[in-house]
Amino acid sequence: MDFWSGKKITVTGGAGFLGRFVVEQLKLREAKVFVPRFEEYDLRKIDDIKMMFDVSPCQVLIHLAASVGGIGANLKNAGKFFYDNIVMGVQLMEEARIRGTNKFVTIGTICSYPKFTPLPFKEDDFWNGYPEETNAPYGLAKKMLVVQSQAYRQQYGFNSINLLQVNLYGPGDNFNPESSHVIPALIRKCFEAAKNKDKEIVVWGTGKPTREFLYVEDAARGILLATEKYDKSEPVNLGSGQEISIKNLVDLIVKLVGFKGKVIWDTSKPDGQPKRCLDVSKAEKEFGFKAKMDFEEGLKRTIEWYKQQYC
Repeated sequence: MDFWSGKKITVTGGAGFLGRFVVEQLKLREAKVFVPRFEEYDLRKIDDIKMMFDVSPCQVLIHLAASVGGIGANLKNAGKFFYDNIVMGVQLMEEARIRGTNKFVTIGTICSYPKFTPLPFKEDDFWNGYPEETNAPYGLAKKMLVVQSQAYRQQYGFNSINLLQVNLYGPGDNFNPESSHVIPALIRKCFEAAKNKDKEIVVWGTGKPTREFLYVEDAARGILLATEKYDKSEPVNLGSGQEISIKNLVDLIVKLVGFKGKVIWDTSKPDGQPKRCLDVSKAEKEFGFKAKMDFEEGLKRTIEWYKQQYC
């Protein structure tokens, strides 16, 4: 409370899925929170960024805003995802430095890791190869903000940190089939198939890749802990430390939703990165973060939220 109380915090993307939980937790800690809305501030434009700082100078900026999506969205929007994410981050960090912001927090992505990173992903392997091709433009755009952070600390003494976050899930997720990640996409697909009494659903890939997921409330708590306690430019993994195969994930969601039909795997579609699972020991050591939510329980809460909103 002493760290946060009365402190001026700007949260880009604060109206989004993760941002709403971060903002809620900041307000509970009595911080003064400003959330720039896209309708007023297009963070790809430097004039809008300058206006944002004029309207609400901040001591801490937590940068959550991003152009992001699943494999299909990454393939369709490779150029947009690269441009939007790199130009937002680079300009925001530079203006924060100029304005004397005390701390800049960037939420990166494990899409920045090399395609064939040994398991579990350790921060020391971050630079040892090129990212998986389907999301490399997005992953590399975010990766450049680590370079910027380290360069700015070296030259200017600017305090910025970078958290490498796995895919999130939870109540309030993005269920748009054009841009959603795998968990909300599967939940929606199963509900719609059950509603329409379809005999089967089609899922991309082979089901063999593994993924790690982090419950959104855990992620928000981890971001606040890092903001309060971590002051180095070396990136830190933020995840649950547990992996599940896409096949097992599909089977679990099918069971929890209650879909009785068959799952068809479209192997002509890409799998994405073969495996993803993080070594999360650094986050626990550096700022005391450890995920709390049981995965199946988190899925049940997500499914129940979707059911109440859309069914």
